[in-house]
Amino acid sequence: MKHETQSAAESWVTFDCFGTLVSWQRGFPSIFRKVAGDRSEELAMAYHRFEAEIERGPYRPYREVLRACTARAAEEIRLPISGDDLDVLANFWEEQPVFDDVAPALRELRSEDWKLAVLTNCDDDLFARTQTTLPVRLDRVVTAQQVRAYKPALAHFRRFDELTKGRAQWIHVAVSWFHDIAPAREYGVGRIWIDRDRTGEDPAAANRVLASLENLCDALRNVDL
Repeated sequence: MKHETQSAAESWVTFDCFGTLVSWQRGFPSIFRKVAGDRSEELAMAYHRFEAEIERGPYRPYREVLRACTARAAEEIRLPISGDDLDVLANFWEEQPVFDDVAPALRELRSEDWKLAVLTNCDDDLFARTQTTLPVRLDRVVTAQQVRAYKPALAHFRRFDELTKGRAQWIHVAVSWFHDIAPAREYGVGRIWIDRDRTGEDPAAANRVLASLENLCDALRNVDL
């Protein structure tokens, strides 16, 4: 049964990408293995202690964020990495795996006539490489490069809002409570939290909480906004 919209208006689902559709949780350690060997997991854990801090500063391209965080993480764990090796994440960006539940969920959404978009803390060229690994083409992409800001700032949400005036519905779907669910609530957007990481954050911040994308279409049909 096709998803009903208000006359010709479009219904949209926006996603965070990395952590929601694409697994940085597996991808970063795998890529870091190229330069850190058996210390790749340790380097990945250290990396994520710095990313939000660096993104809060003056805007810089995400490729530079990746390099700066890798350098600081390597320094923290006393791992000698320098030169081009600091760009390993950007150089092998598309090697991050897509979660197994993504293809069936996105294809079901397409079959029900939802429009699909991504709001991502990423550069245009890096996301273009990720798009080649996804099972469907997206209808819109809003990147940090386009809005010159990083979530949880509201710039992505404002830009998407401007681009889709007249839509019938908009629901944001994401794993990160900090980067996505909290700012989506602040902006007044319907939100489904995919709690893959079991962070213990406040579930009341979301309209629905799911463990994966497996039942996303059913949740979208029945979400209480």
